[in-house]
Amino acid sequence: MVGYLAKRLSQSLIAVLGITLIVFLVLNLAGDPVQLMLPPSATKADMEEMREKMGFNDPILVQYGRFLKGAVAGDFGRSYNYSEPALDVVLERLPATLKLTAAAMAFALVIGIPAGVISAVRRGSKSDAAIRVLALLGQCMPGFWLGIMLILLFSVRLHWLPTSGSEGWKSILMPAFTLGVFTAATITRLLRSNMLDVMNKEYIDVAKSKGLRAWSVVMKHAFKNAMSSVITVLGMQIATMLGGAVIIETVFGWPGVGRLAVLSITNSDFMVVEAIVFILAVALVLINLIVDILYCVINPRVQLQ
Repeated sequence: MVGYLAKRLSQSLIAVLGITLIVFLVLNLAGDPVQLMLPPSATKADMEEMREKMGFNDPILVQYGRFLKGAVAGDFGRSYNYSEPALDVVLERLPATLKLTAAAMAFALVIGIPAGVISAVRRGSKSDAAIRVLALLGQCMPGFWLGIMLILLFSVRLHWLPTSGSEGWKSILMPAFTLGVFTAATITRLLRSNMLDVMNKEYIDVAKSKGLRAWSVVMKHAFKNAMSSVITVLGMQIATMLGGAVIIETVFGWPGVGRLAVLSITNSDFMVVEAIVFILAVALVLINLIVDILYCVINPRVQLQ
């Protein structure tokens, strides 16, 4: 276990470094931040002096090394737009994104797991067909389109829910549903497929021959084994949700990291963007590491390599 963790941590570190390097290079090639920091009346001499002061004239690898050193210490520089430390700006918005992601994942699990089990147990029935169609639609509908349709229906026409913001529990319903639909559909289809495969195994027939109740066989034997691979997918789905939050938060005006990223990219606030990428990269790597360990714990037949 210790050797496995050391190997995975080293791989995770390389992944984080690779992501931050790519984003750092792209952002530094996208524009000149000095033009944002100085007024339009600034002369070329003023701009050159600012570049030298901020270290923008240094070689790109030197700038990247300075960025990593600051990132490890939690110093990403100051935001151009908010005039505050970039890390503080991101951490202020992070709870809203985590709240939205948790609500979306809760919805996906509550809907996806029962739907997948019912679809597998009642294979070939009308309920199975309906669940499969809805799951397919859930994976096909673009998040931004679904969000707009929900706003038009529940906010503009019915006036049941607010169009944007984070005031009260009603504000999170539409964005959480929109963000969680794809994951719910993925869980449903994957769990159904796994359940059908497991239910054809010999040990299921043995359990049935012992006179166990049908739902006892399904939940204690088939469901437990079918969920092992679903747990691995959940880690990737959390990453998908965090990435999709950029679009969903923009559509619903949710004050999270995703919306902050869009605004920061639009305004060329590089310090904030770099802080967001670094924090999310570390979070996603840790999530995948935890999921790998849980998968091995749940399914002991999988060896740690």
